[in-house]
Amino acid sequence: MSDLLPAFLHLLLLFKWVSPVTFRHHRYDDLVRTLYKVHNQCPYITQVYSIGRSVKGRHLYVLEFSDYPGIHEPLEPEVKYVGNMHGNEVLGRELLLQLSEFLCEEFQNRNPRIVQLIQETRIHILPSMNPDGYEVAAAQGPNTSGYLVGRNNANGVDLNRNFPDLNTYFYYNEKYGGPNHHLPLPDNWKSQVEPETKAVIHWIRSFNFVLSANLHGGAVVANYPYDKSLEHRFQSSHSTTDTPTPDDKLFQKLAKVYSYAHGWMYQGWNCGDYFPDGITNGASWYSLSKGMQDFNYLHTNCFEITLELSCQKFPRQEELQREWLGNREALIQFLEQVHHGIKGMVLDENYNNITGAVISVSGINHDVTSGKHGDYFRLLLPGTYVVTAAAPGFDPETVSVIVGPAAPTLVNFQLKRSISGVSPARKAPGGGQGSRGKVPLRIPKKKDPAPRHRGPA
Repeated sequence: MSDLLPAFLHLLLLFKWVSPVTFRHHRYDDLVRTLYKVHNQCPYITQVYSIGRSVKGRHLYVLEFSDYPGIHEPLEPEVKYVGNMHGNEVLGRELLLQLSEFLCEEFQNRNPRIVQLIQETRIHILPSMNPDGYEVAAAQGPNTSGYLVGRNNANGVDLNRNFPDLNTYFYYNEKYGGPNHHLPLPDNWKSQVEPETKAVIHWIRSFNFVLSANLHGGAVVANYPYDKSLEHRFQSSHSTTDTPTPDDKLFQKLAKVYSYAHGWMYQGWNCGDYFPDGITNGASWYSLSKGMQDFNYLHTNCFEITLELSCQKFPRQEELQREWLGNREALIQFLEQVHHGIKGMVLDENYNNITGAVISVSGINHDVTSGKHGDYFRLLLPGTYVVTAAAPGFDPETVSVIVGPAAPTLVNFQLKRSISGVSPARKAPGGGQGSRGKVPLRIPKKKDPAPRHRGPA
């Protein structure tokens, strides 16, 4: 009996610190408490931070998971989830809170898959982009018929129709020539967007995000860009316009990863609609202007898809456990997709980081750039590619790369300064010598994060 007592006390302590997953709706104050509860439970792999405030002053809180929270580690990709952009579409909000608890608890349990994911990935979770709208929808609850109540922010604006319209500029450039990435914002963009939109734009410009998903409700389908068609036709029974990005096959694959890992999305028949494989091109479904997923692709390095996750925008509380079990594996698999394609460092002859170097892939009219640490990430399907790195004042370098189906291929570039000090026109694909594997990276090996006290972010 005396031998059982220590074990019993150990179990009591375990249950005291490890709270069970709670399948319920969370109002704003409860959401904040949940985020800090996860942080307090896993202080060495999380931090909570705010990216700004809503119209009514509520913080837009993000929970970050990393083995070094608050620090970008070179060659470690950044990925994000955004929920509750439409305040009355609440399942994504609850799933992201459940995911946060799950990641923390599974890391503590030393689940090797989750430990590897957190050690190799910096994950940012924004459970609610529209907390004001949520409070309106939650006050109504799931039992009434106000289908749009709480959808918009407190100023009555649909946040997924509120980003600067960059599609028009890209479609023009694609036809007549011009930049295919990092399209500039209008000078007056800050006066045209809502506080929540402005906060998200500053956020995605502050981090070199590689992959993202935006969680919605009202259908069950994985939606990929472009959302806005060339003709900007609206949904009708007579005309839809598929509008693919230059990375269309990659986006289809990302959408299928989620759909086929989901409990039932892949079946296609949901909510009275049919989508083959449970995926759709956004513009083919209906054209949407000033949306967030197109903005991510055209203004940053980030590849974002939109996940419609439930027929009911505000599902009943008793349905949340089933929805979590249907989405849990898909949420993890999608995060893991950030570790595909190629990545590497872009350095000069003295091994200094080159920020803003353009990484081009022959045959794909969409470039990415290196971040402020000199590292870049380019999602690609398996295959052989010709990749060029170029930066002002340097000679470009080109290399042929084989991308496999598993871990990303490491492709480093060491650019030489142009004799004239001005970078010449980019060489034709295959016209230069790459430095794959030749750049000695000055990146320390990872160590286990040392325990340290962390106050609230």
